[in-house]
Amino acid sequence: MTDVTPPSAPLPVRTSRLVLRTYAEDDVEDLLDYYSDPTTARFLLEDAWTAENAVEQVARRMARTGVDGPGSALALVVEHEGTVVGDVSLWTTGDTVSRGEVGWAFNPKFTGRGFATEALRTLLGIAFDRYRMHRVVAQLDARNDRSALLCERVGMKREGHLRADWWSKGEWTDTLVYGMLAREWQRP
Repeated sequence: MTDVTPPSAPLPVRTSRLVLRTYAEDDVEDLLDYYSDPTTARFLLEDAWTAENAVEQVARRMARTGVDGPGSALALVVEHEGTVVGDVSLWTTGDTVSRGEVGWAFNPKFTGRGFATEALRTLLGIAFDRYRMHRVVAQLDARNDRSALLCERVGMKREGHLRADWWSKGEWTDTLVYGMLAREWQRP
């Protein structure tokens, strides 16, 4: 990957193909396009968005502008050539900023182009290089094969398979846990 803004630089962060930036009010329609899709929402913790709650959802994410203490989060929209293709988030876990968790969602119209891989690698760079995190995890519905493969593509290690541990949308679901330590982080 060439022409990449270092993750320690201020936002937005630019890669050769993507821009990762904080949310804006103008993002509501683009995000509603995929968050309202039941197929996209199937493996997420929240239900599919409605037009009524999309504004509230984006407003909440607009406040997540950086990791500066326990309970803080960074939520970023992912753009390709000015079009929102997805979003990624990093938040602290526990009572320090040394441990974090990542999450993501991408518009199915743009899958298969490597955008999720590029965006997640960039977010891991932010976690390890900017915020000096020791450990980052991703927890996902075990049926979400595409997200599991994404974790593996970026170098996260599968650390666990928790059986029927999460009540989600009317059923008990399994959770996969992937993790990466700072010493394992390979800068692109």
